[in-house]
Amino acid sequence: MTGFDAAWSAAEPVGGWLTRDQGRSLWDAARAVGAGGRILEIGSHQGRSTVVLATAAKHAGSTVVAVDPFVSGRMFGGAATRTRFEKNLADAGVSDVVELIAKRSTDIRAGWTEPLAMLYIDGKHDYWTVRDDLRWVQHLAPGAPVLVHDSFSSIGVTLGLLLHVLPGKRLRYLDRTGSLARFAVGPPSARDRLRIAVELPWFGLNVAIKIALRVGRLVGHRHTPDPY
Repeated sequence: MTGFDAAWSAAEPVGGWLTRDQGRSLWDAARAVGAGGRILEIGSHQGRSTVVLATAAKHAGSTVVAVDPFVSGRMFGGAATRTRFEKNLADAGVSDVVELIAKRSTDIRAGWTEPLAMLYIDGKHDYWTVRDDLRWVQHLAPGAPVLVHDSFSSIGVTLGLLLHVLPGKRLRYLDRTGSLARFAVGPPSARDRLRIAVELPWFGLNVAIKIALRVGRLVGHRHTPDPY
């Protein structure tokens, strides 16, 4: 077993929300990064997406910079999650191509000076963080891939895209795999902007489902996960 199948075999047991099809999108984008290129991942959690990116990077001769502060709390896990992250990378044999920066992406962006070849955003999902994470695009060359998880699913992520990508001049919307949206650096056309607008009904459906699930949890239905 080689290529993406091997990468997903190593990544699938790792806790996380990335689907196989979304992992394939990350793999394809990362494999296209040239030798010596740097992939930035914002939000690593236990390393499911990191394993996919790093396995592709190892094939391509590139590297991954994983940015995650591993903050404490029920949803994040703090130091214990970092320990699992590092073990998962070691088990997958990709620790040597991953540089971990255990800080908030918003704290390091202003001082960052190195070029990037690919950007994957899956950090904190509030609007203000997403707005700032989108500014990392300035370090990418024209045509470089930008992938954003929980697009048209999370309210904060979607607001960031609607307010800063839809009217912006830096990113072209290509398509999505579930909630993983794929962009390329470059001035968008009217058709590119329209493709974002077309996703709004799907976003509305996701929000309605999430509201219904939360209402259900108030009356005891606590084990149904959010969609996508």
